[in-house]
Amino acid sequence: MSSKNDSGNISGMPPPQHIAIIMDGNGRWAKSKHLPRSRGHQKGVQTVRKVVKHCAKLGVNTLTLFAFSSENMKRSSEEVGLLFKLFLSVLKTETKKLKENNIRLKIIGDLSAFTPEIISLANEAEASLQKNTGLTLVIAANYGGQWDITESAKKIAIDVSKGLIAPDNINTDLFGRYTSLSELPSVDLLIRTSGEVRLSNFLLWDIAYSEFYFCKTLWPDFNEKSLDEAIENFHSRERRFGERNGE
Repeated sequence: MSSKNDSGNISGMPPPQHIAIIMDGNGRWAKSKHLPRSRGHQKGVQTVRKVVKHCAKLGVNTLTLFAFSSENMKRSSEEVGLLFKLFLSVLKTETKKLKENNIRLKIIGDLSAFTPEIISLANEAEASLQKNTGLTLVIAANYGGQWDITESAKKIAIDVSKGLIAPDNINTDLFGRYTSLSELPSVDLLIRTSGEVRLSNFLLWDIAYSEFYFCKTLWPDFNEKSLDEAIENFHSRERRFGERNGE
């Protein structure tokens, strides 16, 4: 049976340094309760608060949340508008709470699709929380793993054209310095809720050696216990990073 020490760590083991979550199931949660999709997204924000607080308590270094993908932007204009309004509301209301809890914020993705007000608030929130030293909360908004890799390649190509990089010196270590999460620890644990078993173009570069955990719980129903179970499962794995046992 698992147990927790005073910091909340399961069985006294250190938590994964970097947890990434594909937060899936808001719409299905709302549909199952005969509620509008907007209620599912709102309930999902409440779950975000719980998970962020619990990760900070456990001593997790980085938590990356897939708020919405570049593919989500192809949904109905009504739902995309709702997501924009919700994102704006969260930026307005949560920044102060993050500061009080010593949480640093980083937003990744193609922000050019957002309104000037959202872009301004996002930049202000990041700047105001930059010096915090606790959990780093990464929000992936209008993000796609293929987009991230393509943007990194463009930046490298520019530096090659300027003579700053020799083509023969391009390797995985160098490439990784140009990705959105370049200054953060590698993703240890990727969690996806709602029972779907796919990556949906999320952090494709960064999850090369991550452990995957898929659960059937819809995101609005995910809670601290759900996260503990995912971490406990992570600790039961033998991480080999591509090597064979005993080699």
